[in-house]
Amino acid sequence: MASSQSLKGQSALVTGADSGIGKGVALALASAGAHVVINHVDAHEIAQQTVEEITATGGIAYAIHADISKEDEVKAMFAEMYQQYGTIDILVNNAGIQKDSKFVDMTLDQWNLVIGINLTGQFLCSREATKEFIRRGVVPERSKAAGKIICMSSVHEVIPWAGHVNYATSKGGISMFMKTIAQELAPHKIRVVGIGPGAIQTPINKGAWDTPEALAKLLTLIPYNRIGEPEDIGKLAAWLVSDEADYITGTTIFMDGGMTLYPGFADNG
Repeated sequence: MASSQSLKGQSALVTGADSGIGKGVALALASAGAHVVINHVDAHEIAQQTVEEITATGGIAYAIHADISKEDEVKAMFAEMYQQYGTIDILVNNAGIQKDSKFVDMTLDQWNLVIGINLTGQFLCSREATKEFIRRGVVPERSKAAGKIICMSSVHEVIPWAGHVNYATSKGGISMFMKTIAQELAPHKIRVVGIGPGAIQTPINKGAWDTPEALAKLLTLIPYNRIGEPEDIGKLAAWLVSDEADYITGTTIFMDGGMTLYPGFADNG
């Protein structure tokens, strides 16, 4: 785990940080000393509550509205971040949505919306952050790396998910996006790492855990027999962007209680 103040003086942007996993990551980065931008879309009051939660404990945070699927809004968000913090050291591409449907009934709008936010949004934000990482280069007193990018994925970058083809496709795309830019950017001392959460107790999947019956069914998919919490992902993210993890790039770390172990095969299928 990242030591306290391991990110002191660094600036971080977390997309979709007003709730769920994004909020958990933002809290962990701030706790480790980073100055954090809380990106949100149409949730200013909730995002501001996250800012206040961070500042109440001595941290530094600032909320910025932007739809990350829109290039002009992404560029404006980065410009505003640089006005506030001067630069960026850490990008956590966390924002994501689900618009579920049977494949044959899925509309083009449902497909485009999920791909636009979950995948294109990571492209737009990563591209802007990378420009600044390369411009500034390595500043040894800040970090051994010129910049760090976390691409939040899912166990569904490897586990097919019927009824969620747009979501699963976006996550499979994130895997190859992350690996490819990691390969391209490594000579610039820019690290790119994926996190693949399993079932985490967040608003996006409330129906899967908010009743005893639903939770019991969900736990049949999790060998470790507990649902994850946003702070689990936050602790991992804070460590991955610290210098303690400086030799890690181009891989996805699954944090899923064993969901990717395909527990349906535990008794010979």
